[in-house]
Amino acid sequence: MKLSTSVKPISYLKAHASRLVRKPSPHQGTIVVTHNGQAKAVLQDIHTFEETQETLTLLKILTRSQQILRRDRVKTLDAAFSSLDRRIQAFKNDKSQCPTRH
Repeated sequence: MKLSTSVKPISYLKAHASRLVRKPSPHQGTIVVTHNGQAKAVLQDIHTFEETQETLTLLKILTRSQQILRRDRVKTLDAAFSSLDRRIQAFKNDKSQCPTRH
């Protein structure tokens, strides 16, 4: 995405706000709004915003996965199933030792 072609002064936003919201241009997903020559805000169509949010979510998941791998908090599939089997058996044993109500 080339932001250099999407930099607009705030006066442009004021003059064209209705058109920008009513009929966004398909190639104009993001507009950088300037005030006194400095970038101050970003205007995005909803599709671009949603794509950005989904990308950020995936990046957070990836980062979390990498942190887990670095901390060696990973089990093999066999170890995970063995651990689950032990927990299920322990749960069943605890339930069978509880007195039943009549």
